[in-house]
Amino acid sequence: MLTTQQSDALRELGNIGAAHAATTLSTMLSTNIGMEVPEINVVDIAKVHEYVSDEPAALVIFQIQGEVSGGGYVLLHIPKTSVVRLTNAMLGMTELDRDLTEMDHSALLEIGNIMVSAFLDASATLLSIIMLPSPPSLIIDMPHAAFQSILAAQDFSDINQVVIFRTELHSDQYKITSNLFLLPNQPMLNEILAMLENLMK
Repeated sequence: MLTTQQSDALRELGNIGAAHAATTLSTMLSTNIGMEVPEINVVDIAKVHEYVSDEPAALVIFQIQGEVSGGGYVLLHIPKTSVVRLTNAMLGMTELDRDLTEMDHSALLEIGNIMVSAFLDASATLLSIIMLPSPPSLIIDMPHAAFQSILAAQDFSDINQVVIFRTELHSDQYKITSNLFLLPNQPMLNEILAMLENLMK
């Protein structure tokens, strides 16, 4: 379990990263983007599904690379109703009741890449390290199913809990909601916490 001090330090790190991601999205859409204060939950792996909605969504998934132990992920989660509004704003379209196309998929990957790069750049600057996103992958599915697939692909055999870091971004103009999730594996979490503790000394 995280101590209160560790939770606060992680929340501040995520707050800085998410603020940069929100600014980037705001610039892309030429509208104000609101940001909710990040949540940090230490979750039993079997209960991850309780922390995401059942609404079909797009998840743009990045593995974190650079000067930190690999295995952690950043996920941009956008409910499907918001996906259409977001890509409409990007592509100059207006129809809301439509299926997602290859153009939507490309736009989502581009949006995710720009936002997650901003998130990791800001976090890495604070920690004085290099953190880079892997090439993105896109899943359009029920979020809890996607989360379980990601967790199953990692070696979580020796731990029972995962840290879920959630930040909500939203645009009132376009009625868009999205979430950023940080899922560090145990080695990455330990390294980040050690860096944050050194910064606080």
